[in-house]
Amino acid sequence: MSERHSPTIRRRRLGAELRRHRDAARITIEVVAERLECSASKISRIETGHTTATPRDVRDMLLIYGVSGTESDELVQIAREARQKGWWHPYSTVLVGSFVGLESAASSIRTYEQQVVPGLLETEEYASAMIRAARPDFTADQVQQRVRVRIDRQSLLTQDDSVDLWVVLDEAVLSRPVGGDAVMRGQLKRLVEVAELPNVTLQILPFSVGAHAGMDGTFTILSFPEAGDPDVVYAENATGGLFLEKSDELQKYNFIFDHIRAAATRPEESIAQIAKLAEEPLWKWRPSGPVGT
Repeated sequence: MSERHSPTIRRRRLGAELRRHRDAARITIEVVAERLECSASKISRIETGHTTATPRDVRDMLLIYGVSGTESDELVQIAREARQKGWWHPYSTVLVGSFVGLESAASSIRTYEQQVVPGLLETEEYASAMIRAARPDFTADQVQQRVRVRIDRQSLLTQDDSVDLWVVLDEAVLSRPVGGDAVMRGQLKRLVEVAELPNVTLQILPFSVGAHAGMDGTFTILSFPEAGDPDVVYAENATGGLFLEKSDELQKYNFIFDHIRAAATRPEESIAQIAKLAEEPLWKWRPSGPVGT
């Protein structure tokens, strides 16, 4: 069991167990909802981990399924733990709480990024510049709050039960000077430093590979230490992102990531390239402004 206790992962695990018991008892969601005098959608959302169940709800559901004794007590306790607040709760208005909850419980994270450095690897200056550019409507306080959350999340890389992180960055990420020359050089140096950690693998997907398996967009695959907690894929978009958990979806994204990292430059060569770019950045010699016709 990971020491990084997450109410999100407990809620997800509880839902899976409740569904397993309901299926074993051959009882429909509609019957459970009628017995508990609630909506069928509430039962469905509990089973998918999208809604927190009260200990009483869990106990009542298990009675319907004929589950009692130690097993019932353990699931009721999980329900209590799932109702606790994660460290990110005060920041729930500025981030995707479900993702951070899953991230905090993951044993390994694999991610492909097309446009920006992932939050776990960003410097404060880079994060601030990126957020200000992406959200010009934010106040200075809103930007700073989001930066603080990103920096807090980075403890996952250095604590005792650190997460294994494998990142593939499109070369475009290194070519765009977010925040200007000094900020971007600092970010590149930060990538070199973090890549020295034994639990971090970093690769660059160069322009020279042409078309590749990851052209549909950025995504992250989160894996967990418990066999009963299946992988989750988080595919980002402008409204926050989409969680994918079906076996065929997981298989597809694992296949895509394997092809991306196979096409990418080897880790040691990637780090050497980033270190060189920190001294001789691409944006210094590439032409700026619109291309003439």
